[in-house]
Amino acid sequence: MEKIKLNRETIDHFSGLTALIVGDVMLDSYIEGSIDRISPEAPVPVVKVTQRENRLGGAANVALNVRFLGAKPLLCSVIGDDENGKQFIDRLVARQISDEGLVISESRQTTVKHRVMSGHHHVIRVDEEDDHSLDESESLGLIRRIDEWMPECDVVILQDYNKGVLTPDIIRAVIQSANKYHKPVAVDPKKSNFFSYEGVTLFKPNFKELQEGLNIQISREDHDAVKSAIIKLKEKIKCTTLMTTLSDQGVMITEGENVIHLPAHYRDVTDVSGAGDTVISVASLCLAAGVTEAELAEWANLAGGLVCEQHGVVPIERDKLKAEAQRD
Repeated sequence: MEKIKLNRETIDHFSGLTALIVGDVMLDSYIEGSIDRISPEAPVPVVKVTQRENRLGGAANVALNVRFLGAKPLLCSVIGDDENGKQFIDRLVARQISDEGLVISESRQTTVKHRVMSGHHHVIRVDEEDDHSLDESESLGLIRRIDEWMPECDVVILQDYNKGVLTPDIIRAVIQSANKYHKPVAVDPKKSNFFSYEGVTLFKPNFKELQEGLNIQISREDHDAVKSAIIKLKEKIKCTTLMTTLSDQGVMITEGENVIHLPAHYRDVTDVSGAGDTVISVASLCLAAGVTEAELAEWANLAGGLVCEQHGVVPIERDKLKAEAQRD
């Protein structure tokens, strides 16, 4: 394993950057309450609701992370023409993120993940969603917005939650447009579209996705096997750089033909929700800032661990990240 000394000025360079984020957006709904009895109707807990909150999720959480890091997010996605869609736009406006890149669909609903919580314990999750692929009209509308904003950005982030926005056609159109304007492309993938991302700059599967993409079963602790899998997947994807998050085993990233392994930082892990969004946000801005692969991975590694110490889907705080880098 390697230990990388971080340059805190890297974070300051984020302020002049613009990131174009394309992918599945959603509302993360939190219903907080207390449990003091079991239902007489079925052997399930009764949650007495004390608080409700809606947060930006999916690619919208990536946009929020980008804004909290000091850069400008340009968010392109599709939501439904429904009440949840209105609430989603309200949350964007409240967070000072433009809604101009959104396509409003009459044929699909806005994705909502309802999390019922009691004392920070997850009781149940209920999802409202349509995960079918975009139709032709929706695809054309989204591509039009992407093409309009592509010249303005410094990096493109594709955040795939497998909800139908990032179809193979959309992915190809984004990569072609990015290549036309010489923009780096970073991807947080899902298995169904894995090999549609051929030729991107940075490809970031987690360990589970790494195994699924190659249809293999290996141990996270078997570092040689993980490194071999990373090299194999990089060759298949034909990406410039491949980074894999390994939970308590840290992060691995390619550097040319080599693979660098960075250890995990000790954390009191409370909730891993949204950690992948934070990792790809930080990594993408580092990519645009032109740092080395090792420093990119270490900043992302540090940020992902920090958000895991907080409850629910939350963005990384820029000042906290800088302070942690200095302390570390």
